[in-house]
Amino acid sequence: MGTLSIVATPIGNLGDITLRALETLKNVDVIACEDTRVTSKLLAHYKIKKPLLVFHLHNARAAGARIVELLSENKNVALVTDAGTPGVSDPGSELVTLVRHELPEVQIETIPGPSALTAAVSIAGILPSEFLFLGFLPHKKGRKTLFTKIAASDYTVIFYESPYRIEKALASLTEVLEPTRRVVVARELTKIHESVVTGSAREVSSYFAEHQDEVRGEFVVIIES
Repeated sequence: MGTLSIVATPIGNLGDITLRALETLKNVDVIACEDTRVTSKLLAHYKIKKPLLVFHLHNARAAGARIVELLSENKNVALVTDAGTPGVSDPGSELVTLVRHELPEVQIETIPGPSALTAAVSIAGILPSEFLFLGFLPHKKGRKTLFTKIAASDYTVIFYESPYRIEKALASLTEVLEPTRRVVVARELTKIHESVVTGSAREVSSYFAEHQDEVRGEFVVIIES
C-alpha cells in the first residue's frame, strides 16, 4: 500500500514551505490539490514536476475514490490545499476518513507547516488559552444567529472571511458585541501587504470603510473573550 501525506503549504510567502514538505512533494507519485494553477506555481518555484489530481469540495467523492485506488496500487499520494494545512476549512478531513475506512492499513502521515489560524494568533497580541475556531462562516443560512452566538461565547472566537463579506461581518459584529470586546483582523498574512487592525468592532469596521484599498485578500478575524 502507498502512503497518504497531508502536506501543509505556504499561505502566501513561498519561502515558508518546510524542507520536509519539499522532500515529500518530490518523492510522491501524485499530488492531489484544490487548484492545479495554484499548486503548479508552487511546484514550479521549487522545480518539482509531478502529476496533479484535482481534489476539492465539489468532486471529493469521485476524486477520493481515485486516491483510494492509487494508494491500493502502492502509489504514494500527497494532499495539499491552495494555502495552509489540509483539513482546515476544506474537504481534506473527508479524504482522511475515507482512506481510514477503505484502506485501514495505509499509513497517513502529517507534514505540518503554515496555518493562517496559528499565524494570526501569534501576532494578535491576545492570550487565547482556549479559543473556538469556526473556519469560514456560512454565506447566508444561519449567519445572523451565528453572530449572536459569537457575542455570547465565553471563548475567544476565530474565523476566516473573504474580501466579499468582511465588511458585512464587521457590521454584524458591531451590532452584537459589547464595545469593550476587542476585535483583531489579520489580513494577507505572510504576503507583501500583511496588516493587523485591532480595536472595537466599530473601530475596525470604520477603518476598513475608510481604507477600501485594503478590503481585499484573505482575512482572519479574532474576537477576544
